[in-house]
Amino acid sequence: MSDTQTGFWFDSIRAAEHGFPLRPGLDGDLHVDVAIVGAGLTGLWTAYYLQERDPALRIALLEKEVAGFGASGRNGGWCSALFPKSGRALEARYGFDAAVAQRRAMVDTVGEVGRVTAAEGIDCDFVRGGTVTFARTRVQLGAARDEFAESERYGVDDVSLLGTETVHSRFGVPDAVAATFTPACARVHPAKLVRGLARVVERRGATIYEDTEVLSWRDGTVSAVSGGTARTVHAGTVVNATEGYGSAIGQVGRRILPIYSLMIATEPLSDETWEGIGIEHGQTFADFRHLIIYGQRTADNRIAFGGRGAFYHLNSAIRPGYENDARVSEHLRHALVDLFPAAAGARITHHWGGPLGIPRDWHASVGVDTARREAWAGGYVGDGLSTTNLAGRTLADLLTGTSTPLTRLPWVGHRSPRWEPEPLRFAGANAGLVGMQFADVEERVTGRPSVIARLLGPLTGH
Repeated sequence: MSDTQTGFWFDSIRAAEHGFPLRPGLDGDLHVDVAIVGAGLTGLWTAYYLQERDPALRIALLEKEVAGFGASGRNGGWCSALFPKSGRALEARYGFDAAVAQRRAMVDTVGEVGRVTAAEGIDCDFVRGGTVTFARTRVQLGAARDEFAESERYGVDDVSLLGTETVHSRFGVPDAVAATFTPACARVHPAKLVRGLARVVERRGATIYEDTEVLSWRDGTVSAVSGGTARTVHAGTVVNATEGYGSAIGQVGRRILPIYSLMIATEPLSDETWEGIGIEHGQTFADFRHLIIYGQRTADNRIAFGGRGAFYHLNSAIRPGYENDARVSEHLRHALVDLFPAAAGARITHHWGGPLGIPRDWHASVGVDTARREAWAGGYVGDGLSTTNLAGRTLADLLTGTSTPLTRLPWVGHRSPRWEPEPLRFAGANAGLVGMQFADVEERVTGRPSVIARLLGPLTGH
């Protein structure tokens, strides 16, 4: 596994992990209480909380690559309260009280991840410094005010609206006219988190089978291949924790769309450069553009910076070659320097990426189908580092028949419609991507909210 596959995060812990030797794959058929497909954060958090509810459960995690190989180990490192559906969208569908409950659960999740990592000794650079989101145009100022107003309406997120003078005194973003500050976010090193959590669930008795590819499952029976040999796992329940990679499995298929998000990392920056930038340790940052960007100050003083811009590939193809797109990497470098001119001289040391899982209605969900003996969680649209924890706690409650406030949250039991067959989903997904690029240009030129963004809202989750 090379650093071009997993990027800076895995590369930075390669020596400590001794090159990530594979755990043994399945060497025969297996009978367990719970078989979890995928050893990323969804699967690992589910195992962790199931072990808390019932330590006697036999739990197996089946992973095609190594634990944390997917989005869980290569994301932007935001442990945030973000959820793919806004509070207003949740309220429109489920009502005010349900929207507040989902928002409160997301905010509480940030603290829960911090609690567990501290209790279990998972050193993942967790620092709760909050998120700064810059408004750089008059239109973006309107978006910032809307975010603040939504926070005030639901009374959970405690968002602050920073004025021009405050922003210019604290941060090196010359064209910023305002910013929001959201306290419910922590900076983390995602590979340290997911690899550390894997070791914890193993110590508690679960088994992770790597180099084990799941082909399908039905009624509690999982068909897999390990070492070139077909294997069968018989389980009381099968948990689908595959996120974007599930598109290659028949039981998921068009329920999820893999869209690549790419990242770059700089060399460690000097204290003087960081003084010019203004981002503190523990803080994450973004702005209010349509084509999303996101970044953090790493524990070793790099900038880890990512964003959308990579095209969807026909037939939901997922290949290593898609993880490093020179066009998108250059776009990210330019966007970073445009945001923080003080970073102009920084050398880019890493380029990487991976697929996100996007449901047709951009609505994350978690649930259990007892008749089919299966459970699922996912569709995080890039907001999964923390939402996976909420999913794991919720699945543990659902699978053990425990009624809690979590099992009554509005995302429980939601089923997104399937994406259209090809070539319609290829055309639609990429139209949404190109449209967001033009929407940002349109707003800069007209100084008004984008008509393009409004028209393409159904394709982009808005």
